[in-house]
Amino acid sequence: MMKSAIILLIMDDLAYTEYQNKKMLEYENLCNRCGSCCGIRDNDPCEHLRPDTDGKYICDTYDNRFGLKKTVNGSEMTCVPLRNIFHKTWWGRSECGYIKYGGLS
Repeated sequence: MMKSAIILLIMDDLAYTEYQNKKMLEYENLCNRCGSCCGIRDNDPCEHLRPDTDGKYICDTYDNRFGLKKTVNGSEMTCVPLRNIFHKTWWGRSECGYIKYGGLS
């Protein structure tokens, strides 16, 4: 492969990575931090869900959230990417920003 073609591929990879990061940020910004996907409406939310100062919720282990977790009452729960549950019915689904603003209703 010619050097200029390799440079173009690298630039394409960088541009695509930037595009992916931009889209991921846009997607993440759809979240209205209602806590519904974390069990707040079930009255036994994930032990990592915390009320924020603005009345919304935050996850204190957000970057490492996926996998087996416990609820505040000690029950086991599995945190999964929301795309895995969008097609299901769950408490608070109607409040979810991804559903409301992401066209996933």
